[in-house]
Amino acid sequence: MRQRRAAVAAAAARHAVWRPGVLALCALLAAGCSARWGAPWESREGDGRRTITGPTYTVKAGDTLQVIGWQSGIDHRRLAEWNRLKSPDRIHVGQVLRLTPPDGGTSEARSARAAGQTPSRATVDAPSEPARVAAARSRAAPPAGAASLRLQWPSAGRVVQTYAANDPGRKGIKIRGTLGQPIVAAESGQVVYSGSGLVGYGPLIIVQHNNDYLTAYGHNRKLLVQQGDHVTRGAKIAEMGLAAGEPMLHFEVRRDGEPVDPVALLPRR
Repeated sequence: MRQRRAAVAAAAARHAVWRPGVLALCALLAAGCSARWGAPWESREGDGRRTITGPTYTVKAGDTLQVIGWQSGIDHRRLAEWNRLKSPDRIHVGQVLRLTPPDGGTSEARSARAAGQTPSRATVDAPSEPARVAAARSRAAPPAGAASLRLQWPSAGRVVQTYAANDPGRKGIKIRGTLGQPIVAAESGQVVYSGSGLVGYGPLIIVQHNNDYLTAYGHNRKLLVQQGDHVTRGAKIAEMGLAAGEPMLHFEVRRDGEPVDPVALLPRR
């Protein structure tokens, strides 16, 4: 009996020592979970603000010159010229690409990007709430060289976030719809990216339409085309997914690697 009582007492003592440690560990884990999942959506998934910066970039698996240009905000043709690439399709893993002109200077575009501005184009302040409501009614003049494009809306739904030239988090527009609804190519072209490797965009498709213009379709639930595919205007290329917990499409138009207002190029509706 004495031995049994001693064993019970020892077990109780061990439990008294062990229990506070477990409670402390649980508290730490709970705090960690809270820090991870309680943060705003932008810090978990990103909002497209992470870009390639610096004088050089080392090519990684899956990179294309168009995608590098997309992330750095530099026209892929400039990158090819600066790096003396005979073909934009011939880059390899580990290759170091320069992101500045060969003379070491900084172009107008590079300097303006560093200052958070769009070079040689009129900038637009982030609209106030009344301005957002009126965004569908007021339209800026289409950028030069857009005459060859016949963009159509990439999906049905209401525009819930507009483009702002001087806001890195609003490089395009967001269209709210229903989960799984069709996403279509806004214009015919070649798919230059299809995947989930670009932070802040979710499953993303980028289509090159001509030498000047690209369109991007982000936060898809399902991608229906692959890199290298040719798509026609209006063809279904993806299904709408979630952004910030809501069914939504992020849609961008870029000219010479730089974002422009998609609404200025889309038909009225």
